[in-house]
Amino acid sequence: MALYELTDITQVYGGRTVLTIDSLSLEAGTITGIFGPNGSGKSTLMRMLAFLEAPQSGQLRFQGSNTDIADTTLRREVTLLTQQPYLLKRTVQENIEYGLRIRGTENISGIAESVLEEVGLAPGSFLSRQWFELSGGEAQRVALAARLAVRPSVLLMDEPTSSLDEESTERIRNAAIHAKTEYHTSLVIVSHDREWLTSVSDRTVLIRNGRIESEHASQ
Repeated sequence: MALYELTDITQVYGGRTVLTIDSLSLEAGTITGIFGPNGSGKSTLMRMLAFLEAPQSGQLRFQGSNTDIADTTLRREVTLLTQQPYLLKRTVQENIEYGLRIRGTENISGIAESVLEEVGLAPGSFLSRQWFELSGGEAQRVALAARLAVRPSVLLMDEPTSSLDEESTERIRNAAIHAKTEYHTSLVIVSHDREWLTSVSDRTVLIRNGRIESEHASQ
């Protein structure tokens, strides 16, 4: 089943067209990798998929229906992990549980511990840490854990391994695959690291100059 269907999409900033997509379909239950040079339109596409901005023209369908970014329920289905992780000025546990609490999730005991283990951080060492006590790689993994905790239908990851060490990079890869196989989350990942992206994705899409240049099955 098509998760997203994009048809005749354009996006314009300041009179300049930055994205032109004639047709793109992203399948549910898969990991799609997106790569391309800086300025190619990758982050613009991710913001559209996260319903943070609407295209200038064209049609963006989600789960078979037309979308309206004013419909805030869509953002409960989709969560975005940005290149620079944003954490609340709270403990790791409070950061992870925040999304669950605002959704009114009951019986959240043990969820923070579970998702920390999924991203390779020991709960006993990290649950009570403050946000400022984390390294860059640890903060990125905590931010990912917070998104995994809410079990989104779609997880969008924009350069999740940028400037991370090899261990953190591998942990994020494993967590992404686990989310797909265990939670049935669909993922779209942008990365400059083509080798890593191919290793985690079912399919990769090359974007250049705001257009899709090629698509390939990774596995």
